[in-house]
Amino acid sequence: MPEMHCPGLPADWLNGWLAAVGATVLDSRIRLHWTEDTHRAVLSAENVEPIEAVVESWPDAKLLKDLPIAENWNGAGRLQRKVSVGAFAERARSARGHRHSWALSSTMTDLCVDEHDRVVDGKFNSPAPGGRTLHRRLEDVHAEVKQPSRNVRDSLKGQAVRVQVNGLGFDQTRLGSQSDKTKPHVDPVVEVLAFFALAILPMRGTEGKGTQGKGRQRGWLATTSKGRTRTNFMWPAWSQPLDCAGIDSLMDAWKPEKRPSWARIGVHAGWGSVERISRGSEDAATRAFGAEPL
Repeated sequence: MPEMHCPGLPADWLNGWLAAVGATVLDSRIRLHWTEDTHRAVLSAENVEPIEAVVESWPDAKLLKDLPIAENWNGAGRLQRKVSVGAFAERARSARGHRHSWALSSTMTDLCVDEHDRVVDGKFNSPAPGGRTLHRRLEDVHAEVKQPSRNVRDSLKGQAVRVQVNGLGFDQTRLGSQSDKTKPHVDPVVEVLAFFALAILPMRGTEGKGTQGKGRQRGWLATTSKGRTRTNFMWPAWSQPLDCAGIDSLMDAWKPEKRPSWARIGVHAGWGSVERISRGSEDAATRAFGAEPL
């Protein structure tokens, strides 16, 4: 199969890892693995150049408007930044059977609720300055991809020019110095691809009854160190070319805490997220995640 090495998508960059996985979600022909020395993404596809497959499958504005997390969608009520259980239930009923219904179940869940009887958001559906929803942020970055055939290639090669927009809110590298008013800058292609990786990261509720406000999302694991418990997203790099279904299975089989078992399933490296600490109340809505090797 034709292969493309992607220096613009390193596994030790959370957005790079998500974007590479997102490419396999957008196009079922694409396979993904990672180099063992530099941990860069390698995309492959049967009988087609991987870059062509990504461009052919690039979502258009119509597809984004049809995602079930749009603020107004098919007459199924309105979804704002914080969603009531009733609004979620109405939207879930309408989205059942939709090919992108995962956009709803990978960003929020009604299997547990907060103290205001609202559904609980996933970690990747974090707040943002101005109260912009994740869907609106996705549309913002998508609008910045003016020439997909050129922009996608530049991004995968690590040659993209960043644009001034907040992005989805995952990427720590979008933020400038904390000592000045530098505006966020992102690679819009990576941001769009990263969103589609959420398809394999569904939200669930916590076990037991009476627990409120503690949804759980695939890949997010609780760890305890020096008496302190925190929840981190953990992700692997693997050596065998996998499609979306294969990656989905690997995420179940991989046990971050069992390092000796990694090689048996082809995993050669792993990372955990490090959440940015805000500078104060004015900065509380600015979220981002860095990475540290496991």
